[in-house]
Amino acid sequence: MTASVTRSFKLTIAYDGTGFSGWQVQPNQPTIQGYLQNALQRLTGDRIQVVGSGRTDAGVHAHAQVASCSFAWRDSPQHLLRALNSKLPESIVVTGAEEAREGFHAIRHAIGKRYRYQLKIGGVRDVFDYRYHWHLHGELDLGQMRLAAKRLIGEHDFKSFQAAGGERKTTVRNVRACELIASATTDDDACHLSIEVEADGFLYNMVRTIVGTLVEVGRGKQTVEWIDQVLAACDRDAAGPTAPACGLFLKRVDYPDSVVRSHD
Repeated sequence: MTASVTRSFKLTIAYDGTGFSGWQVQPNQPTIQGYLQNALQRLTGDRIQVVGSGRTDAGVHAHAQVASCSFAWRDSPQHLLRALNSKLPESIVVTGAEEAREGFHAIRHAIGKRYRYQLKIGGVRDVFDYRYHWHLHGELDLGQMRLAAKRLIGEHDFKSFQAAGGERKTTVRNVRACELIASATTDDDACHLSIEVEADGFLYNMVRTIVGTLVEVGRGKQTVEWIDQVLAACDRDAAGPTAPACGLFLKRVDYPDSVVRSHD
């Protein structure tokens, strides 16, 4: 295959978002998209647009963000992966590179996403964990939070969970899972709690608002039934606070198998 042939690629990227101003390119700010596009330009000599499945905010992390891009490349996808990683900072890693079918678009072809939000409940502030957890003091009633989370599952209008500035044509989304997973820590007075939310799509700050709302229930400030009122209100002021960015991870983005080119 010659270098003049344009090929489409599906990249899977992990990153620690702590030191970045989010995914999207911004003037004079360090961003994930900016570093990836700069690395590709250094490899190819061309300015190439990298489209991510979503624009994670400043401080938000990813285990498996997905991006699409098209450019001339004569070597294997694995060679592209290694070449890109040699030009990226240590806090950004391309974990997968696959040749995609022509026209693959990371946003338009996504059929679902799963996010994880991490909390630390109780104990002493950890100088490392604070980058990846929202640290809360006082007990949370996890049983009540699980009951509240179940009320979010299914197709609903999630307008109450959308932050200003992220307006979409429709605010209806199908939440397929909203799960609470508790685990022990090395600190006997603390525990870790992960809240994982999976849906066909997400609104701006939707997961962080879901977490803040569930925490209100866990603290006993609101009842489980309050969730129904929040959904019905279609008003951001009706929901709980927005959880901090540091605890949020994009865990997975789902696509039809057909987006990846078969070489059989």
